[in-house]
Amino acid sequence: MEEKVRISILLEIYGKLLTEKQYEFMDYYYNQDLSLSEIGDNNDITRQAVRTILLKSKKKLEEYEKQLKFMEKEEKIKKCIEELEETNADKKILKKIKQQIDF
Repeated sequence: MEEKVRISILLEIYGKLLTEKQYEFMDYYYNQDLSLSEIGDNNDITRQAVRTILLKSKKKLEEYEKQLKFMEKEEKIKKCIEELEETNADKKILKKIKQQIDF
């Protein structure tokens, strides 16, 4: 999985555990595709300060995933569902499972 996509997913899962500013900068960079300079200019801070905030925030997200493994578990669940679909499992049961896990 591409690094930017991975971080964007981690941000979706764990973003509320970051400070408001950390979340905002991560969203700008990973989801809205703003450059370090653009984020810095919009917030009256240096490009290097933005980079530092992003690196610390990314490290926190990675630590949360290492401890909680929500993204890893979600990927395993998706894979299991895909395998069930390939085996032509009962469609009503699959539909119910998908609804329950918001898939």
